[in-house]
Amino acid sequence: MIILVTGGTGFIGSNLCKELVKDVNNHVICLDNNFTGNLKNIKELFYLDNFEFIRHDVCKEILLEVDQIYHLACPASPKDYQLNGIKTIKTNVLGTLNMLGLAKRTNARILLTSTSEVYGDPKETPQKETYWGNVNPVGIRSCYDEGKRVAEALMTEYHRNCFVDIRIARIFNTYGPFLNKNDGRVVSNFITQALRGEDITIYGKGEQTRSFCYITDMVEGLMKLMNSQTNGNTVMPINLGNPKEISILNLAQIIIILTESKSNIIYNELPKDDPLKRKPCIEKAKTVLAWEPKINLEEGLKKTIQYFSDII
Repeated sequence: MIILVTGGTGFIGSNLCKELVKDVNNHVICLDNNFTGNLKNIKELFYLDNFEFIRHDVCKEILLEVDQIYHLACPASPKDYQLNGIKTIKTNVLGTLNMLGLAKRTNARILLTSTSEVYGDPKETPQKETYWGNVNPVGIRSCYDEGKRVAEALMTEYHRNCFVDIRIARIFNTYGPFLNKNDGRVVSNFITQALRGEDITIYGKGEQTRSFCYITDMVEGLMKLMNSQTNGNTVMPINLGNPKEISILNLAQIIIILTESKSNIIYNELPKDDPLKRKPCIEKAKTVLAWEPKINLEEGLKKTIQYFSDII
């Protein structure tokens, strides 16, 4: 199969490409403009016969022949997607339109990596796929939150009207090797600060919760979803994440212990519209995909800390 991965030099995309090329019958095309991705993440793949890289912005049309499309392209960190909110919206809307057009023309199956951010600051926990969310449509996070909600709507309409074979994954917080140390999210922030002996910065009181899924589990979930023989309109979207919930303060304390750091914890004001709860219900993933995470938080953090130790 010819498999296109947009956003393929990013954190999840690069790990996905490395897994897909293991099957020598696959030809993997990695497409990225490297706005937040990095060619260093895929440098080991350039020597493979079944891999190629194309530098391209998904907001512009591209003509390729493909069998599957993993559409990951979009900045995922608030620091990055708020840098240019208009561009973030364009990436979610125009980029998704272009990939859906490509899927329609080539009769390819397309998987969108949506996000738990479509649930906003949820009034329901754990978050089920049937929950419509609590999103501020004009808030500082809306370029990403609402952009992904529109992307999901576009996917669904192309399925209803054009019979495109779709998959929608709502991804919850993911971490692991090749996570950008400067991406501004808690795992990368805390590990970097702890390794450097700097103060660890917590926003608010640290009582807000997140659920962290290790990268190999996430990649396995995405591949199982893509290759599932199921009706896209019936079961989509599907949550992919680790349902083990932890407070941000507790996460910081664990990272300090694992890094043997002398860092102190300091507290800053909580950003506007920052969700207070984040915990996926993954019953649908268990039933439809026979998937659930295998790597526990401490094991995953140890591997991630080792990676960060090597690059810092």
